[in-house]
Amino acid sequence: MIVYLVGMPGSGKSTVGRELAGRLGVPFVDLDAEIEREAGRGVTEIFEAEGEAGFRAREARALLEAGRHDPSVVACGGGVVLEPANRITLRNTGICVFLDVPLEILRRRVEPSAARPLIRREGDLEQLLAAREPLYREFAAHVVDGSGSPGQVAEAIIEELRWSA
Repeated sequence: MIVYLVGMPGSGKSTVGRELAGRLGVPFVDLDAEIEREAGRGVTEIFEAEGEAGFRAREARALLEAGRHDPSVVACGGGVVLEPANRITLRNTGICVFLDVPLEILRRRVEPSAARPLIRREGDLEQLLAAREPLYREFAAHVVDGSGSPGQVAEAIIEELRWSA
């Protein structure tokens, strides 16, 4: 089984993903880290050189590759849901879990910065949430409160998966 974690920047996908993979005894894949490794540069540099479209194309390829590694836990980038083909890949190759985190907690976890190409100014996070949250909710098989500690969230995901088995 592949467990895909989706959610906003700051929702804890990478941190919770490592914890969850450890508890399940399966490999962990951070999609953004895989994209950076393959490109030989960071996400910010990819955005600057190739634009968002170039990054999204790389993301789609990385997701397809991750979908070949069963079992695993995959932390997806926050915008993976924007591409309809990615949503099909997520549904067809694993179980998607949306880490739902209230805006006020996301704000504390994610500050606008040059290191986050889509969250550079005040208000960017709110705009991303408004655009993406309906997509996360629409296709995720499970919605888990991501506002707790990584261990608490990982345990909540495991409980969700048990109930659906």
